[in-house]
Amino acid sequence: MSTDLQNKVIFQQVVELLQSARQQVLRTVNSTMVCTYFEIGRMIVEEEQNGKERAQYGKQLLKGLSEQLTKEFGKGFSLRNLEQIRQFYMTYSKSESLTRILQTQKAQSLTAEFQKLDYQTLSSFFKLTFTHYVFLMRIDDENERQFYKIESEKHNWSVRELKRQYDTALYTRLVLSRDKEGILKLSEKGQIIEKPKDLIKDPYILEFLGLPELHQYSESELEDRIINKLEHFLLELGHGFTFVARQKRITFDDKHFRIDLVFYNRILKCFVLIDLKIGELKHQDLGQMQMYVNYYDREMRLEDENKTIGIILCQNKSEAVVRYTLPENNEQIFASKYKTVLPSVEVLKELIKNK
Repeated sequence: MSTDLQNKVIFQQVVELLQSARQQVLRTVNSTMVCTYFEIGRMIVEEEQNGKERAQYGKQLLKGLSEQLTKEFGKGFSLRNLEQIRQFYMTYSKSESLTRILQTQKAQSLTAEFQKLDYQTLSSFFKLTFTHYVFLMRIDDENERQFYKIESEKHNWSVRELKRQYDTALYTRLVLSRDKEGILKLSEKGQIIEKPKDLIKDPYILEFLGLPELHQYSESELEDRIINKLEHFLLELGHGFTFVARQKRITFDDKHFRIDLVFYNRILKCFVLIDLKIGELKHQDLGQMQMYVNYYDREMRLEDENKTIGIILCQNKSEAVVRYTLPENNEQIFASKYKTVLPSVEVLKELIKNK
C-alpha cells in the first residue's frame, strides 16, 4: 500500500471515530438533560403539592423560577418551557413501563447511592431528545404514546419523521390488523415482524407523493412518483425493506410480463412484489399477482429464503373479491388501499369503529 493511500485510510478511520464519538457525546448530553428535566419536573410538582392554593401557588412558583433560572443560565427556562418540563414529569411519572423499571431498581438497591442508581435507570428509559417527548406528551393514550417512543428509539426517527408517522396514524393502522394480544405487543415492543401479515398496512399513506386526492394520474405516473420518493416509500413500507427493481420483466412461453416494483425484506428473508392499480381491484389482478409470486418462488427464491409476498396497492377494493379469490389459508398475497392525502380524524375514528 502506498504512503498516500495509507494516509487516506488512516484519515478516514480517524474521521469515522471522531464522528462516532461526537454522536455518543451528543446522545449522552441529550439523555442527561432529559433526565435533569424529569427531576426538575418532580421538584416543581412536589413543591406545588405543599402549597395551600395549588393552582395560584404553582403559577407563582413557575414564574419566579423562570425569572431566576433565565438570569443564571440564559435561554431555555421560559415560563412555557417550565410548564412543559412540569408536564413531562406528570406524564411519564405515571408511565407503567417507567414505574416497573424504577420499582425494580429500588428493590435491588441496598446502598446509599440510590439516587445515583435511580438517575442511571432514568437514562436507560429516556433515550430520545426532549423535543421528541414534548411531541409525545400530546398523545393521550399511553399505549399509543409508548409505541411511538419505542419505534423512535429503534429506528432513530427524527422529530420530523415521528410527526409524519403519527400524522399518518401508523399505530391505528397496525392496530386494525391485530388481535388484543398483538395490540398489547405494540405498546410493549413496538412493531414486531414475525410473519408476512405483520408487514401489511391497510391503508398505505402516500401523501409524500404530492398527488391530490381527485387528481387523474396513470399507474406509470404513480410508479414514477414512488421511485422519485423511494426513501419516503421505504419508510412507509416499514422495517427491513430494500429496493431491488422496477418494471421487472419475467418471460415464459414467449410472453413478457412486468412487475411494477420488487423489494426484498431482510427480516423475513423473502422477496416482496408490489403491483400498482388505479381504480378498483379486480379478481384478475389477484390472479396475476399469484402468477408473479409463483414464478419468484419457483425460479428466483433460494433454498434458505422464505416464500415470496405479493402486495397489490389499489385505490379501492371489495373485501368479498379478495376473500373469494384467494385461498382461505393465504399467507402470501395481500391487497391494500392507498391514500394520497392524510386521512381526517373522522375517517380514522370510523376505521376503528368498524374494526
